[in-house]
Amino acid sequence: MTTPTRAPRTDEPASAQLSTLAAQGATGALSTESGIVYLAAGRVVHVESAVTPDLGDLLTHSGALAPDGWWQAIDQAGRRCRVGRQLVDGGHLAAGALELCHLGALFDAAYFVLAQDGPALRFRPGASHWLGAVRSVPVDTVLRESRRRRELLHRIWPEPAVDRAPLARVPGSGAADLPARRGRTLAQVDGVRTAAQIATALACRTFHTLVELRRLAAAGLVAPAAPVAPVPTPSPTPVEAPAPAPALVSAEPGPPPRPTAPDEPETALLRRLLHALEAL
Repeated sequence: MTTPTRAPRTDEPASAQLSTLAAQGATGALSTESGIVYLAAGRVVHVESAVTPDLGDLLTHSGALAPDGWWQAIDQAGRRCRVGRQLVDGGHLAAGALELCHLGALFDAAYFVLAQDGPALRFRPGASHWLGAVRSVPVDTVLRESRRRRELLHRIWPEPAVDRAPLARVPGSGAADLPARRGRTLAQVDGVRTAAQIATALACRTFHTLVELRRLAAAGLVAPAAPVAPVPTPSPTPVEAPAPAPALVSAEPGPPPRPTAPDEPETALLRRLLHALEAL
């Protein structure tokens, strides 16, 4: 007899809710303020976060997969939730390469989704990600790895603001004798970029970049950038605007739309990581 899947409690941490859903063998999507965890038969099959790269960005920016091959798979199999399978069956990517890159993206996103471990927003039973199942991971493994990463970063530098805020160099600090990777990371700190954007520029995994940035923060070399005060502007004369056209909103979740110009990617894509080479 199948155990009915109960709705998440608003006062229960997301990690506890995931454990409950795993015990129930649930299939669906658990949403938090930082992302979404997709489950199939109680196991994690995909995790999304706005501050980590999706699989397509990892594969195409690294050169492991041509952008045309990725979008072709999206067009052919996105609505059937079989994009990963289509990449392999279509000869675009070896199954092992896809699996390794997918796991790297999954654990990076899970760290951010579970970093604060606040309550989940909702659980959608039966929801599937358009990528489809590539490699499932036990919930306990995801929770344990997220906790390990959180504890490691805390030991290096206990201020989590480094993970998400735009970062700037500390005035007057020296940067001599830094290890090569740390020096390259510091060179990307410009007062505007976040850790995810720095990782994108370096083609490096998000977590590896966080390790270097927290080490730089512990050494007094970087800190969250001070917010820039907005410049006041005079209010324009009110003009009656035409009524906006009704927005077209899809009721069904699906893959992202194909970019209108592949050579000019969306800003969101530029924020993603280019580090699949390390994952492969």
